[in-house]
Amino acid sequence: MNARLEELLADLVAESEQLDAWLVEATARSGEQIWGQPTPAAGWSIAHQVAHLMWTDETSVLAITDVAGFAEATAQAQESPATFVDDAASTGTALAPADLLARWRAGRVALVEALRSCPDDTRIPWFGPPMAPASMATARIMETWAHAHDVAQALGVEVPRTHRARHVAFLGVRTRDFAHQVRGMAPPAEEFRVELTDPDGDLWAFGPPDATESVKGDGWDFALVATRRLHREDADLVAVGEQAERWLTIVQAFAGHPGADPGRRGAERSPHE
Repeated sequence: MNARLEELLADLVAESEQLDAWLVEATARSGEQIWGQPTPAAGWSIAHQVAHLMWTDETSVLAITDVAGFAEATAQAQESPATFVDDAASTGTALAPADLLARWRAGRVALVEALRSCPDDTRIPWFGPPMAPASMATARIMETWAHAHDVAQALGVEVPRTHRARHVAFLGVRTRDFAHQVRGMAPPAEEFRVELTDPDGDLWAFGPPDATESVKGDGWDFALVATRRLHREDADLVAVGEQAERWLTIVQAFAGHPGADPGRRGAERSPHE
């Protein structure tokens, strides 16, 4: 296994264990009823958030270990493309909280093991384009990070600002053209320069230094904007150029439809983000 994948898997484990610890502490303090608390995603409780992560981890394992089984899952999703994500999360909420937590733990451990077993040149099938193992690990970090923010807000937990947001920012930059295409917009012809400061003060830099349009600012805020958890106007980000400014209003690090645009602080979002 290459060092890059090892680093990604370590960060995925850390991100998952952080959310797990919040859930365990909150349950011990307030009882299992906390799993029914609403989160900023409209219609989704804490249990929905964890069930969604559980389903995605399990489905990722299926894609790696059982191509035929994953093809069947894809066909089922295509029968109800607008609701299959919600349906999967709702099915998971039928489990008792302890069982849901245990199953999510088992699924994420299985995913790490499955990704570790992949040769470097593996292309894992997915609902979008096939992915390399490192790409899938990065996507799982991004989604775990994003949904953990929803749970943290519901629990009143302050999320520690860590370097793991860099993976989220990377996906936000990499999916620039997709963010335009999914909205029926033509992507900019030239790359942007993106310079972001991480929580430790280091620089995350993407794109050519001599680009005419750029985005600079706080890397943590950019990751929140890219996961549609923070409105562009609430973010410590500066865009130079009309196209770069427009991008900040539509950037998304995740695949699929964009859902509702994020409101200003405190507003509900679509659960699909």
